[in-house]
Amino acid sequence: MSAASTGSNVERRFITTPLGRIHVALAGTGVPVLLLHQTPRSWDEYRDVLPRLGRDLRAIAMDTLGFGDSDRPAGDPSIEGWAQGAFALLDALEVPRAAIVGHHTGAVIAVEMAASSPARVSALVLSACPFVDAARRAKHEDMRVIDEVEPRTDGAHLAELWGRRQPFYPEGDTDLLRRFVIDALRAGEMAAEGHRVVNRYRMEDRLGRIRCPTLVIAPTGDPHVHPVAPRVAGAIEGSILRELSGGMVPLPDQMPEAFAGLVRDFIAAQVART
Repeated sequence: MSAASTGSNVERRFITTPLGRIHVALAGTGVPVLLLHQTPRSWDEYRDVLPRLGRDLRAIAMDTLGFGDSDRPAGDPSIEGWAQGAFALLDALEVPRAAIVGHHTGAVIAVEMAASSPARVSALVLSACPFVDAARRAKHEDMRVIDEVEPRTDGAHLAELWGRRQPFYPEGDTDLLRRFVIDALRAGEMAAEGHRVVNRYRMEDRLGRIRCPTLVIAPTGDPHVHPVAPRVAGAIEGSILRELSGGMVPLPDQMPEAFAGLVRDFIAAQVART
């Protein structure tokens, strides 16, 4: 295990697990909360969320296996495999039970974690979670995914990647797009494949198995997920649905204060009930 400080009370480490070496960023102490990023991002999606959550919680942001600085394991990627990787990280950190927070792809991984190992998940926050059922799988089976670009020798694919994402980011915010492109380039072919992995997942078989307290966050400016947020929440008994006005695809790094506040308040309410 190696460690490095990034300032703002955030520490970065490499953790060795049976599934590969996983890169994490950590802040704070107390109730553990694991943060899972969207495709093709990394822990950097939560760069400004971590120190805020770390004031009251033990916040852990990981690079999903195959993304960021985490190893890519052998075999075909899957939501189930990524969930196993997250549990392997928690095992290595000696965290038997945690609250799980996921955004986009991270939310799908969080669904699988809560459905497959309910005793290990104390609370669930699903931010911008897609609803993946047979209809979506059929629709997306042969569809080009958003981050699928063909590399070209003149680098024009970089501008294409930027341009395909730009409509879903705040107007004029080049910093958020720059951070996205950096992560996408590091992910390589996984930048596109990660979306296909989500579209293959049988979520309709898993949502009804979730038993822990669940918050569903629906950013109003995210056209991919806002319309289906009621379906996600409706499939999870007792879940709470909260809209976040103005939130877009990069919600955690677009609105870190508001995002961290929703997560912190929800987890605090669950702790108060136990």
